[in-house]
Amino acid sequence: MAVSSERLGLSAVIDLIEGDDGKVRPLDYKRGSVPDIAFQAWDTDRAQLCVAGLLLREEGYDCDEGVIYYAKSRRRIYVEFDDDLISETLGALGELREVAERSEAPPPLVDSPKCPRCSLVGICLPDEVNLLSGRSGHSPRRLVPRDLQSRPLYVTEQGAWIKKKGGRLEIKVGDDIAKSLRLIDVSQLCLFGNVQISSQAVRELLTRDIPVCWFNYGGMFIGMATGLSSKHVELRRRQVVNAYQGNARIAAAIVAAKITNSRTMLRRNAKQPVDKRVLESLKSLASKAADSESIPELLGIEGAAARDYFMNLPNMLNAPEAMPGREFSFQGRNRRPPRDAVNCLLSFLYSLLTKEVTAATFAVGFDPYLGFFHRPRFGRPALALDLAEEFRPLVADSTVLTLINNGEIKPSHFTVRAGGVSLTSEGRKKVFRAYERRLQVEVEHPEFGYRITYRRVIEVQARLLAAMLLGEIPCYRPFVTR
Repeated sequence: MAVSSERLGLSAVIDLIEGDDGKVRPLDYKRGSVPDIAFQAWDTDRAQLCVAGLLLREEGYDCDEGVIYYAKSRRRIYVEFDDDLISETLGALGELREVAERSEAPPPLVDSPKCPRCSLVGICLPDEVNLLSGRSGHSPRRLVPRDLQSRPLYVTEQGAWIKKKGGRLEIKVGDDIAKSLRLIDVSQLCLFGNVQISSQAVRELLTRDIPVCWFNYGGMFIGMATGLSSKHVELRRRQVVNAYQGNARIAAAIVAAKITNSRTMLRRNAKQPVDKRVLESLKSLASKAADSESIPELLGIEGAAARDYFMNLPNMLNAPEAMPGREFSFQGRNRRPPRDAVNCLLSFLYSLLTKEVTAATFAVGFDPYLGFFHRPRFGRPALALDLAEEFRPLVADSTVLTLINNGEIKPSHFTVRAGGVSLTSEGRKKVFRAYERRLQVEVEHPEFGYRITYRRVIEVQARLLAAMLLGEIPCYRPFVTR
């Protein structure tokens, strides 16, 4: 039974109401066992039951006690609604309202045994926030939930039609069903070029919080449909204030991390020893970026580091393989359109990574179009591009090296038109497989010590940025591989 009171400002749904001799008793079911403590019931359980009793009194019922039934012990515990319990309950409600009215959330519990069983632990990140804020010196427990079994679905067949049938998505090409997947196995739906989708399918995907991402035929990420946006108004307010006040600390940390990760990529993957002057230059630029307090200065530092890095990228590739009109050689970064196969792969994978980070920012509650390093511009997900920077070398560039050096991508997987190079349909499938494998690689988080996948790391970093903006931790710690 649902009951409420405007005077108390409370509402509740009572599991069961018993009555005899003109009196009523609320009964609350609990799955656990009777605790071996005073009153044989947890204080929180007694207060919850007391609220039900107070609401029944407001409705005019005679209610002096309630019952907690602990299913594991199969026992009833009777709770008397005396003055002490009522006073404790109303006092707790006053404290609750006081907390709810604050602009900042209270700090998470320290080493609480309740956290591992909490469904929101992957959002709250209690141990991680406490460590970075200095409230706890203990290494974080691995409270991060495992990655979901669902995975992104990429549809590139031009003219394909996607519809919903029961609890499944069906992909039709012509009159034939090319693929049928359960909706619970899909985390994102990514459509490339002229792929159609029914209204019923879109509605079901948005209801299930599964984003639909659109790319043009060339692979540029152009838009996303999601369900209702996050209700986290305070986070968005802080984001807007920091963005327009010019919080260069966040941008500096991100750029320094990108340069450091690029340097690590060169040291790990170079076929020939890298010039020490280049490594020293990247190290110096990362240090300058970390200390910078100006966005224009950061843009200059990032540009100088990118020049050094891309100039040495060929040293991480195997010997060039012949390709009609082009080959797997690299003479520098170019795009719109990319004029060689390596740049084609880089641009395509940067687009996929931007999609991944955009989805993560939506999930956390950010506005992905308002960033701290990239200038806000119509249609540009500036915040997603910011957070993607530290992952470009580790996820996108690493996938390019894997595809070329392992021979997974061939010259036949590219087409050359009007001076630009693009992937064929089969080439894209090769890239999708390699990209998803890379996101599933488990790495040790440098701050927390546990191992999680790159896909999960991206969301954790987005949540740490939110914690910094909300004042829960003093600064943003980017992901820097060891």
